[in-house]
Amino acid sequence: MKKKILVTGGTGYIGSHTVVELQVAGYEVIIVDNLSNSIREVIDGIEKISGIRPAFYEVDCNDKPSLQNIFIEHRGIKGIIHFAASKAVGESVHKPLEYYRNNIVTLLNLLELMPEYNVEGIVFSSSCTVYGQPDILPVTEDAPIKPALSPYGNTKQINEEIIRDTIHAGLPFKSIILRYFNPIGAHPSAEIGELPNGVPQNLVPFVTQTAMGIRQELSVFGDDYDTPDGSCIRDYINVVDLAKAHVISIDRMLENKSDDKLEIFNLGTGRGVSVLELINAFEKSTGVKVPYKIVGRREGDIEKVWANPEYANKILGWTAKETVEETLVTAWNWQKRLRERGIQ
Repeated sequence: MKKKILVTGGTGYIGSHTVVELQVAGYEVIIVDNLSNSIREVIDGIEKISGIRPAFYEVDCNDKPSLQNIFIEHRGIKGIIHFAASKAVGESVHKPLEYYRNNIVTLLNLLELMPEYNVEGIVFSSSCTVYGQPDILPVTEDAPIKPALSPYGNTKQINEEIIRDTIHAGLPFKSIILRYFNPIGAHPSAEIGELPNGVPQNLVPFVTQTAMGIRQELSVFGDDYDTPDGSCIRDYINVVDLAKAHVISIDRMLENKSDDKLEIFNLGTGRGVSVLELINAFEKSTGVKVPYKIVGRREGDIEKVWANPEYANKILGWTAKETVEETLVTAWNWQKRLRERGIQ
């Protein structure tokens, strides 16, 4: 009998790719998503890739009674992967209360329900933003947690502390916290990918929309940072590579491969790429020009950060395999598919 996994935010960008990888690995997936930053048609894309249509509930994880009904209907949920959250750094600066409610209350609801329904583990979607501007690069899991530069980053820090305190209190489940660097790209089938509502808050969808002519030009926030070309540096990781790490994490918890009740891993490539380098890589790998302009710095942005992924490589047996160039081609193919469908 297939083990049941609840995926919150499962029609979102990283969530949908993870659902595919879970189904391919033999898990039964139940998706919960309020569709605030995704569309229902993502389920069709998941089904086309995996051949399996996951159960789906249009439910806000802030709504604890509705969430509880899902646990009742799907008795025997073994694990949770918690993606559901508001995620734009810039927006969080202007809408802090919305971010605190969406990102913290949802986790509290899940943690309260888990012991009641004998859920064995939760994988939490965290972020490299918890490190702030690191003192030493690349960043290991031992790097100090810095004061958050945005409400979004602060919610990730708070949620990590909530999970740590809950497990320390002796509640009967495990957790793996995955600190992502910058996910980009799309599934190679071009059936699912990043689909932001409205103006993209992340770099690559803005690049592809600008290349497609949907946006007039791309704004590069600052060229006066202490980096080789003055633009911010990030560690860009292929979204399918990232999704596979979640399946490994679920396997690890449910098969008791570790005695530790809480583990934390950085997920990145170990390579820092600047915004201007990424634009250049996109143009070279696709042959399409991206008009851009340099504008002022954006509040909440970190200057430079990239991962030391050696711990995840060694302990999880996971490695980011796809190059930035290969990944940008998948992002462009996804944008072209959206145009074919008349979505963008």
